[in-house]
Amino acid sequence: MAAVKKLGRPTDERLAVLKNQATALLWYGKVETTLEKAKAVRSYAEKLLTLAINSYEDTVKVTKEVVNAKGEKVKKEVLNDGPKKLNARRKLMAKLNDVQEQRAEKESKSAFVKRTQDVAHPLIEKIFNVYAPKYAKRNAENGQGGGYTRILKLGARRGDNAEMAIVKLI
Repeated sequence: MAAVKKLGRPTDERLAVLKNQATALLWYGKVETTLEKAKAVRSYAEKLLTLAINSYEDTVKVTKEVVNAKGEKVKKEVLNDGPKKLNARRKLMAKLNDVQEQRAEKESKSAFVKRTQDVAHPLIEKIFNVYAPKYAKRNAENGQGGGYTRILKLGARRGDNAEMAIVKLI
């Protein structure tokens, strides 16, 4: 069994650092940090991505009755998460921070509201709708599971001489 790096912090602080950096990595696609933290974040993030990849296709079609603009009840088919995907979604929400969508430059407020009205947790949606299909396709083509991140060493940081690195999603 591999030794867990403690990063010189108590457990609660260490887990908070991993949660914050994994959130930043999955939201922005890369994060710059020390080499030891980079290795820990890589492990943490890849486990979360694997969880999403193994369950992202589990959906169930459900017919719901909704009231339309005229006040009439109408049956509408909706795609809901299946039990596997729902469990994975809840685990991801527990292990990542909630990131709110930002308004793009020169985007009107009404366009922003329209774009984000159905998305309660943008990071979770990004994981299931962007990363999971991309990496599942990669796994099917190459027969290779894992290896979703890359660590690039940057050299020593001025001041404390700590080895720096960038963790990127591939």
